[in-house]
Parts: sequence; C-alpha cells; structure tokens
Amino acid sequence: MKPEDTGEDGGKARVLRADAQRSTDALLQAAKEVFAESGVDAPVREIAKRAGVGIGTVYRNFPKRSDLIAGVFRREVDVFAEAGQALAGSDAPFEALARWSGLYVDFLATKRGLGAALYSGDPAYEALPGYFRARLEPVVRDLLENAAAAGEVRKDVDPYELLRAIGSLSATAETGGAETARRMVGLLLDGLRYGVERG
Repeated sequence: MKPEDTGEDGGKARVLRADAQRSTDALLQAAKEVFAESGVDAPVREIAKRAGVGIGTVYRNFPKRSDLIAGVFRREVDVFAEAGQALAGSDAPFEALARWSGLYVDFLATKRGLGAALYSGDPAYEALPGYFRARLEPVVRDLLENAAAAGEVRKDVDPYELLRAIGSLSATAETGGAETARRMVGLLLDGLRYGVERG
C-alpha cells in the first residue's frame, strides 16, 4: 500500500486527486461542447465558464490551446473505445459490428471541426494518430473476430483497413450528412459477408 493511501493525509490526497480529476473532466467536456458550437478558436474564457472553473484552472491543466484540443481528442477516443469494448461482448456479433460502425460515423462527424487543427503540423498533435490506432484497432479486431467466428463476416478483413474505409466513406459523404455515410457504410458491411465460409 502506498504511503499516501494511508492515514488522514492519504485520505486528503485522494480527495484532492478526485477533485482535480473532476475539474479536468468538466474542462474537457466543456471544451468538446464549445469546440462543436464555436470551433477550436473559441475563447478560453467561454470554456472556463461552461466548465464552472476559473480561467487559471484551464491554463494550469492545459497551458496551450493545442494541449486542450489534444486532451479533448484523447478523451473522445477513450470513450469511443470503451463503447466498442462493451459492444464486443454482445450475443449478436454482426449487429454489434454494425452498431459500432454507426457510432464511428457519428464520432467522425463530431471530429471534423478539429480536423484542421489536428493536421496543422503542431508537435502537440504528433502522437494522436498513433493513439487513435492503438486504442481503436484492438476493438475493431475483437468485433471482426467475433463476427467471423459466428460465420457472419469473412475472416480476412484487416481491422485498420476497415477503420480507414469507414473514415473515407464518411469523408466523401460529408455533403449528404451522417445518414448518407451510414447508408454507405451499411453497404460496406454487407460486402464483408461476401465469401463467408458457411459451416
């Protein structure tokens, strides 16, 4: 047991850590909402007000705007990965894959506002593509393997290729909105059934 986890001081330390985590979570949620409404150049004061914290708290946690943008992106990737992990335990593997794909389309739609910032060349964002792939590729692999084991999709689908394919379809369907993207992704998933070896 760690020293900080024992005694009165340890209890205070846990409370302080929990308070700090709540402040950080509130900031990231507020930033996500403000970025979606006003873009990533929205005033930091607006984000602080939405989160119910002082502007100094924002800068203590995220000294630069790029730190805040990267934090929002990582948090959203984590939430999305956890949703995929929950779906991977479904009793209906293909339905789980289809539901996850629909969520992915929605996820990509909410990130378009961050696209210009994420690909601006700022060093703060260099690790994000790798983080995205490391968190989501295993989730997609589990969903695909479950569906393949159930005889619902072919077994030779590469998880990262599926991620990229859905991303490309979502980008090309931007003018038609998320509904158009979902229909196109539905056709893609139907194609994964081609060549399935039936037991």
